[in-house]
Amino acid sequence: METLLSPVVLFFILGAAASLIRSDLAVPETIGKALSLYLMAAIGLKGGVEVAQAGFTADLILAALAGLGLSFLLPVPAYLVLRKLGRLDAVNAAAVSAHYGSVSVVTFVTGLEVLSRQAMPAAGYMVAVLAIMETPAIITGLLLAQRAGASKARPASELLHETLTNGSVVLLIGSFIIGLIAGKDGFAPIAPVFEGAFRGILCLFLLDMGLVAARRLRDTRSLTVPLIGLAIAIALVNGTAGVLVGAAIGLDTGTAAALGILAGSASYIAVPAAMRLALPRADPGLYLGMSLAVTFPFNILVGIPLYGGLARMVNS
Repeated sequence: METLLSPVVLFFILGAAASLIRSDLAVPETIGKALSLYLMAAIGLKGGVEVAQAGFTADLILAALAGLGLSFLLPVPAYLVLRKLGRLDAVNAAAVSAHYGSVSVVTFVTGLEVLSRQAMPAAGYMVAVLAIMETPAIITGLLLAQRAGASKARPASELLHETLTNGSVVLLIGSFIIGLIAGKDGFAPIAPVFEGAFRGILCLFLLDMGLVAARRLRDTRSLTVPLIGLAIAIALVNGTAGVLVGAAIGLDTGTAAALGILAGSASYIAVPAAMRLALPRADPGLYLGMSLAVTFPFNILVGIPLYGGLARMVNS
């Protein structure tokens, strides 16, 4: 209940409700992009500053390796389930599974805010883990499509370039490095912008995301009831796996919960852009409908508190 009463979540609910009643409330696309850029820069900077203070620890290395492994491996069971239970063809199953191995920056940022309110903040180095988990799932998804004969093989160098130069990846990693170099003293002059205004900007961004998610759910024709169920089930299984892996490698409660939030989220920015180029036969209404219209709101409203509760239970 505390999560649902957070202003951040309430603004998301407001946006979704406004879209469902067909209100003319809207956030201009350029402003929405600006808010997204701000959030990624802010979370990257703050993560870099925290790592600069704490140093490169064994926990950071273990969390990074765990995130890398999860991102590479999670699309595989998702692909198999989507093929068998979701009855998707190989190209669509591969495209959707890649979304569920990658991560949602906004889900992660919202999760950090909720965890902080619940007095179990995640370690700052999880921003680096977020950046690491953004792209491996894309490679796994394309390999699954190629193995099924649904996609022509592409040069590894071309694929690597596309994933590493994705705008969100560049901004997250770049701002993290800037925060790492600047440290606490260097960050202090810009802290009022990137820290003081953070929660207010996040509220406005989630208002926009509520509008977009509800609109996508209302308009898409690709989603069936079984696929909606799978979009929730895959998120729950992945999120649980993330929390258990985090606890197994010795992460504290908040950081294990953050790893669960990352594993349970689904990309709707980086992966759709890559799939549009690499698997043009895949249905955008399907993979965006599942990741953005179903999994994203489920995690904001239900998933984040569940992963936090599971982390507390496992680490108690």
